[in-house]
Amino acid sequence: MTSNKLLRGRAYEKEHIPAVSEDLLPQYHLTGCVGWINDPNGFSLYKGEYHLFFQYNPYDVKWAAMHWGHVKTSDFIRWQRLPMAMAPDEEYDGSGCFSGSALQLPDGRHLLMYTGVRKQGEPGNEEEYQTQCLALGDGVDYQKYEGNPVITAASLPAGGSPRDFRDPRIWREEGRYYAVVGNRCPDGSGAILLYQSEDAFNWNFISVLAESGNRYGRMWECPDFFTLDGSHVLLVSPQEMKSESLEFIEGNTTLCLIGQFDRDSSRLLREHEQTIDYGLDFYAPQTVATADGRRIMIAWMQYWNSVDYRPPQDLPFFGQMTVPRELRVRQGRLIQNPVRELDNYRGSAVTYRSVSLQDGSIEFEDVNGRCLDLTVCVRPVPDGNIYGSFTITVAAGGNYGTRIVCRPDKGTVTVDRSRSGLPDTILNRREFCVRYSEGKLKLRLVLDKYSLELFVNDGEQAATFVVFSPDEADGISFAAEGSLFIDVDKYDLEFA
Repeated sequence: MTSNKLLRGRAYEKEHIPAVSEDLLPQYHLTGCVGWINDPNGFSLYKGEYHLFFQYNPYDVKWAAMHWGHVKTSDFIRWQRLPMAMAPDEEYDGSGCFSGSALQLPDGRHLLMYTGVRKQGEPGNEEEYQTQCLALGDGVDYQKYEGNPVITAASLPAGGSPRDFRDPRIWREEGRYYAVVGNRCPDGSGAILLYQSEDAFNWNFISVLAESGNRYGRMWECPDFFTLDGSHVLLVSPQEMKSESLEFIEGNTTLCLIGQFDRDSSRLLREHEQTIDYGLDFYAPQTVATADGRRIMIAWMQYWNSVDYRPPQDLPFFGQMTVPRELRVRQGRLIQNPVRELDNYRGSAVTYRSVSLQDGSIEFEDVNGRCLDLTVCVRPVPDGNIYGSFTITVAAGGNYGTRIVCRPDKGTVTVDRSRSGLPDTILNRREFCVRYSEGKLKLRLVLDKYSLELFVNDGEQAATFVVFSPDEADGISFAAEGSLFIDVDKYDLEFA
């Protein structure tokens, strides 16, 4: 049976989404069209298509009791909207259908695993409890499992929190099902719990796969665990992270742990730790294994610390997803680049080679725009003197402009979006370390109507930023302190 809450949500979508002007939407970054979205959920391959769900409040541009929105794609760029998949309509999830994951069962059904949230206690003194639940469907319609919840506080290790117990990530391996779930330890710090099942419906606790020990933030949300290029990779989104050198920023951020899974202890033996994205707007990443053997990641393009800000544009939606990214592990680091399918939407190339720039700035008449794919390579002149700085300014015009400043003497890149239509009261500047090879640096900038995604040195680092400069601010310029050469490759991205 389809609940009244779900029917109401689907009717609201059917009425209001078609009324949203395409001019208000980003060209190729996914939004809910109406209302609020946050974490990507259920990123999965189902019957030859890639499905993505997301945390969703269709009725307002603010967070509220979470539903699951639903889209699908064949190329990770163009998304087909499907009816809302779930609403908070049961006793065990009446306060929200929180984040989770999905897979195709051998019998052809699409299985969703999610966190159900309920509140109990006297009004004004209620406490929230979280359990793991299932729903099954055919790619459009889903029914919640009659045996929900399937993982409860009874399975927690000693001292585990039933109130911070969420975001299951399910997968199938060698005929068995596994899930990792975020939890909070007795000391208040985050942990990732590992569960196992023979049939995907009856679950047993196996181990604490990894834990923070208050080293990297507190509660660890939205885990994802997979093998890639001979390593095991754990992605988590820590809350209450403390800034550390230039690697991590304050607040809710992301963490990648790379190592090997020890089957005797069922723990991840860490070999390398890094932030996933060095920007300001990236959270809750989730991946999918593709039919052709790639590992693709997508994330919520927003910073929890700035969600109370509303853009100057009168938008009917809040929240976007990043461009999906192909992942690799190389020399102990997570490498990420936009999915290769984005290349299919490139227009004709504009190319400049070995342009000399000395203590000044330059613009090219045919290098501008707000929906484009721009690669810039910078290198010193042959005399061996390293330039002082190199700056790219995008989304520029009038008082607007987002600056990417490269400093080889410091080994850093700084992105400053303080003139990008956002208020001074939120964090607008991010500096991070990058690898310069004798002063050489390669930057790829992927821009859309409300965003900038930066990829450094073929994906050694990525940095994601929301920008809200007006559409007419589409200028691009290059500036140098000292002498250098630049190469430029620019493609407009076309989606007509």
